[in-house]
Amino acid sequence: MADNLHLNELSEKLDYSGKSLCGGEYDSCTFRDCNYENADLSENEFRDCLFERCNLSAALLKNTGLKSVNFRNCKIMGVDFTYCKDFLFEVNFEDCILDYSIFLRNELENTGFKECSVKEAEFAECGLTGAIFYNCDLSGTLFSRCSLEKADFRTAVNYSLDPEINRLKGAKFSYPEVTGLLEKYGIIID
Repeated sequence: MADNLHLNELSEKLDYSGKSLCGGEYDSCTFRDCNYENADLSENEFRDCLFERCNLSAALLKNTGLKSVNFRNCKIMGVDFTYCKDFLFEVNFEDCILDYSIFLRNELENTGFKECSVKEAEFAECGLTGAIFYNCDLSGTLFSRCSLEKADFRTAVNYSLDPEINRLKGAKFSYPEVTGLLEKYGIIID
């Protein structure tokens, strides 16, 4: 087990695309310019880690722990976060591409989505209280039965939220994007 424990390590320009990299523990590690596209990252534990300029598109994260993990300038397309470990799950995204990703029953309270593309993604039954969608493009993204109380959408664009199936008390919006809350009614606003 000691061989799988990594503390304060820097991993740069590694290519694990399509490979299996399971069962490791990474504490306070930085991953920079690495390729994990279609990689199996299941059964890993990442604590206080930073992924910077990495490609994690279609990576498998089954039973993976993401505890205080930051993603910066990463491509994370089509990743299903549903099967990540719930315990202490905490992630933040800055300048990332999260298109086609899935979040099902994830606790994302106070999560930052900053300068991200989150197109055609799905958030279902998620706790997004206090989440910040700063300068995010949410085109085609589905929010279903989510707690979005006190979430900040003021600088987000292209979102469509159904206030009848999502909790929005105290959420922040700006005009004209707030009209996305009325989209399902097919009304015309001039």
